[in-house]
Amino acid sequence: MSTDTAEHVDTHDEAHDHPSDRKYVQVAIILAIVTALEVGTYWMESVPGEVLIPVLMLMMVYKFFYVAAWFMHLKFDSPMFTKFFVAGLILATIVYGIMLTAFEFWHKG
Repeated sequence: MSTDTAEHVDTHDEAHDHPSDRKYVQVAIILAIVTALEVGTYWMESVPGEVLIPVLMLMMVYKFFYVAAWFMHLKFDSPMFTKFFVAGLILATIVYGIMLTAFEFWHKG
């Protein structure tokens, strides 16, 4: 019985192999660069809003999923957790959209 427990512990440790501190520093540097690019858009007065807003939205979404994958450990956990996370995110987005629609509808009257 103790052999079964030892094997279970070994497989548990292998399944949750997390990256080194160096990798987390690399991730932080990437996020800092993207954030600097976002802040840098403040001084781009010649770029029209129709271009700037989608670019900012793409950077925002990239950073969101990058943080979720690395710092919430979704990249290393079971795919089930990622599916739950994405399902919750989709549901929250739908509810948020419905609420915005409702507020716009009630203010037009």
